[in-house]
Amino acid sequence: MSPGRQGPAHEIWIIRLQDRMRSRRVQILVALVLTALWGAAIYATHAHGHLRFLDRLEATLTDWRTQARGVQRPPDFVTIVAIDDTVVKRGGTYPLPRADLARVVDTIVQFKPKVVAIDLLLVDRSAAIGDATLANTLATGPMVLAAAAIFPSASETVAPSREGPLAVLPEAERFLQPLPAFAEHAEVGIVNVATGQSGSPLSVPMLFRTRDKVELSFPLRVAARALDQPLTVAPGHLMLGDRVVPTDSNLALPITYYGPRRTIRTVSAQSIFDGMLDRAAIENRIVVIGASVAGGGDFYPTPFDSLMPGVEVVSTAITHLVAGDAILRDHRVRITDALTAILLPVLLVGLLAWRRIAFGTMAAAAVMIAWAGLNLFAFTHGVWLNAATTLAAAVPPVAVFAGVQLWAGGRRTQYFAAKSRSLAQFQAPALQDWLARDPNFLSKPVRQDAAVVFVDLSGFTGLSERIDPDELTDILKAFHALIDRIAIDCGGMITGFLGDGAMILFGLPRAMPDDSARALKCAVDLHRGLAHWIASLPPAIAGQLGFKIGAHCGPIVASRLGESHQHITATGDTVNVASRLMEIAAQNDARLALSNTLLDAADFQGAPDGVLSGPLLAQVRGRSGVVTVWFWRDRDGPGQDADKAEMMG
Repeated sequence: MSPGRQGPAHEIWIIRLQDRMRSRRVQILVALVLTALWGAAIYATHAHGHLRFLDRLEATLTDWRTQARGVQRPPDFVTIVAIDDTVVKRGGTYPLPRADLARVVDTIVQFKPKVVAIDLLLVDRSAAIGDATLANTLATGPMVLAAAAIFPSASETVAPSREGPLAVLPEAERFLQPLPAFAEHAEVGIVNVATGQSGSPLSVPMLFRTRDKVELSFPLRVAARALDQPLTVAPGHLMLGDRVVPTDSNLALPITYYGPRRTIRTVSAQSIFDGMLDRAAIENRIVVIGASVAGGGDFYPTPFDSLMPGVEVVSTAITHLVAGDAILRDHRVRITDALTAILLPVLLVGLLAWRRIAFGTMAAAAVMIAWAGLNLFAFTHGVWLNAATTLAAAVPPVAVFAGVQLWAGGRRTQYFAAKSRSLAQFQAPALQDWLARDPNFLSKPVRQDAAVVFVDLSGFTGLSERIDPDELTDILKAFHALIDRIAIDCGGMITGFLGDGAMILFGLPRAMPDDSARALKCAVDLHRGLAHWIASLPPAIAGQLGFKIGAHCGPIVASRLGESHQHITATGDTVNVASRLMEIAAQNDARLALSNTLLDAADFQGAPDGVLSGPLLAQVRGRSGVVTVWFWRDRDGPGQDADKAEMMG
């Protein structure tokens, strides 16, 4: 076969490799498509109001991101006048009497605020004089009063039947409005917040509706009055004059907290009753009057404070609207979330499918860390990218794919281990290791020096005609096992079993200085081992069997033979001479014939446990010239009498 052309076995191997590669590519493509569909399904299902457990997870992750961002200094144009425990202790009652509330409002109005926002539900009648006093006071300045939306269940619902931007608004059964005597002197806004699954307010709806009416939220009323700008409602955002207020898809304003309670400037209403209210805390500012009484019920858990007064939550939303520093979670962010929920899992699975598994796993881990860092960076810079939905889209397919990879890897490991064990049965351990390191070993013939030992059973053919085939097979297996053990112990390689004989090569995978010495030891050990083994057989069998061994060294040609099923062997004159030495041993009533060349190369110093006779100049069949041959016999081992009888005969 010419060097430029490959054999059919190589072509078959290439075809099989290409088939496996195509199959793996198809499997990876299917995994990527399924991963993308999973991510799209997770995002779409959650966007349509299902998988509510993700809201709780997102709330928890939002708390962590807020805490990682840390406390921020809020824009300082809102003051909270708190009806707190001090005020209640002074008056002895809660809610605050209307006359006392009128006094608080009147004092604040005298200091000329931009707007006074009363975050108290004035829906019940009280003492007539108190209600009249408060109604007269509300008429003295720019006022916004709180109303509440009553929903049919604990959660706000969205009716999908209506069209236009108002279709996404929370639909209430009715609005709980302030008394007409108060409402006629002030604007009214709905004070409800959206708490979600965690109980922590994450957004404030900007508009609410019933079947026949739409109302602005309390924070939006206050901000519009403070800025004195017209309000325009558009899909996905609001307009306060020329300024765009981005909102969530349901026209809700996402909020993020500046810090714990009282981070927004807060003064106690008691300072009014004590005549100590600071004018600078009121003048030209937005003033929000609300309750922070312990046990009052209007408290919410937030990232910085487990009990944040509702008035400060509302004041946070007002600050966002006026300052324009609300966290962004509009339709563009939602599109980014959808793409991330699809593309990130696909990227991770693609990296895990990388053929260099270790690098793929590290790259996937790096991508996840980078995504987490980017998500946190965006959040701290005012962009709220969803984390829970992305995790739900990424973790299951990545975990499943990684598990399948590990399972398949285990199966491949078992497969290759079985192949390795199978190979070990056909190749010497040293040669097996060498082939694992260099699969192209002996792909071209190599000329080198080596030592060769041949061994063959005598009388086996005749014996096979007289005994049971199963018994014959057991004898042959025992013979092969003995040769295999001695060859491996001496570092030789059995290139093949020839029925009742074998060829053992010393010099592969590479030539060593002691090849001849190890070949000589192997030949002697074979002589002793076979003699003991035959002596242990039943007399009827032992009397029929003998053996002969030939050993020689010199140049050989080592190569691979075969196409689809290859084996490694050696050829050349050295191999032929070693094989013919068995005939010379039999012709001279000996069992082991050694060439003088082998003895010299092995630096033989005598045979203390055996008898070496010779030399004999012998003619080798099929070869011109003669070979100097020596015969080795065991001095005391089994079969020595047979050897002596053979010598005497």
